[in-house]
Amino acid sequence: MTLRSSLKQVIVVDQSLGLPPGKLAAQVAHAAIIAFLRAAPPLQRAWLESGMTKIVLACDSAAALRGLADQAQAAGLSVGLVADAGRTVVAAGTLTCVGIGPDEAERVNAVTSALRLLG
Repeated sequence: MTLRSSLKQVIVVDQSLGLPPGKLAAQVAHAAIIAFLRAAPPLQRAWLESGMTKIVLACDSAAALRGLADQAQAAGLSVGLVADAGRTVVAAGTLTCVGIGPDEAERVNAVTSALRLLG
């Protein structure tokens, strides 16, 4: 298996916030971009060339988001924890989601495999 074929990014959303679809999409995009920009350039290139696999998962609290971010960071993964600016739906500083990776799927799964798909 090549590095290129096993790369993915995961974005985890705090589903307890009940964000409207447009706000949710914007927050997921923020997390994806931040985590991508923090990844090592070889991982960035390989992920872009391999189709940019990304999965959106759910958790139930800001504490869970912070815990995932800490765990991913400790594992050496790129992390993009999003704290909202507070201009629309939620208060400033509200943690909405976290992007993890891109990186090897096995490394990302070690942090996120217990979570369910957002739905």
